[in-house]
Amino acid sequence: MSGGVGTAEATTEAQIAAALDVMQRAYAPYSGFRVGAVLRASDGTEYAGCNVENSAFPAGSCAERGALSAAIAAGRRAFTTLVVATEANVPTPPCGICRQALVEFSGDLSIVSVTTGGARARWRLSELLPAPFTPASLSHT
Repeated sequence: MSGGVGTAEATTEAQIAAALDVMQRAYAPYSGFRVGAVLRASDGTEYAGCNVENSAFPAGSCAERGALSAAIAAGRRAFTTLVVATEANVPTPPCGICRQALVEFSGDLSIVSVTTGGARARWRLSELLPAPFTPASLSHT
C-alpha cells in the first residue's frame, strides 16, 4: 500500500490492534474496566499503556497516562494519535485528568476509541477539552 489515506488507515488498524492487546494485560480487579492505550509520537513511534488499579483507589493510573509516561520517558514530546480500547458497550474518551495531561503536549491530538464489540468513535482533543489550562495559562506578564 502506498502513501495517502490508505496508509494512515492501515497504521491506525495496527495501533488499534496493539491497544486491544495491551488492554488484555490491564490490572483492573476492582472496577473490572480494562483499558488499553497506544500513543503515536510525531516520529511514528508508538507507546502502550494499560490501566493499573490499586486497592487505595486514587493510587491507580489510567492507560492513557501510562502510554504518555512511557513516551515522555523515551524523550518524545509531540504526538499525533491516541487509540483507547475498552470492553465498554460504547467508545470511551479519555477521562478529564488524562485530557489535561495530553493537552500539555498535543492540543489537537486525534483520539480514536474502540470497543471489543467493534464500535468506534473519533475526536480531536480540542473537541473534548475546548478551553484547556495550558502552560500559556500560567503567563502573568
